[in-house]
Amino acid sequence: MTASGRPDGFPAGGTEVSPEQRIPEWGDDRVAAPAPDADLLGIDPAELGEDDLIREMQSLHRTRLDTLRHATDSALANHLRRTAELETEYLARHPGREVDPSRLRDA
Repeated sequence: MTASGRPDGFPAGGTEVSPEQRIPEWGDDRVAAPAPDADLLGIDPAELGEDDLIREMQSLHRTRLDTLRHATDSALANHLRRTAELETEYLARHPGREVDPSRLRDA
């Protein structure tokens, strides 16, 4: 075991390195891919209506664990990218979203 406390060399708790940053170190199942095609990347979240944006986020969250556990590194990277795009758009549309008081922790 390494000095970090984890056999992969990352700090215990994994908070210093994001999943996106770790992807290059997750094995080598990636293949040379053609240049990104807009159709493969999905519709720009800014162009989605509210119902479509919510539906897309629900779909990604529903498949999250399976993608994390069983998808290739490139599929996981795409999942992370798309989730970030959709959630960023949601937050831009709802900057003052209602926060459920039961979800708050004492400081």
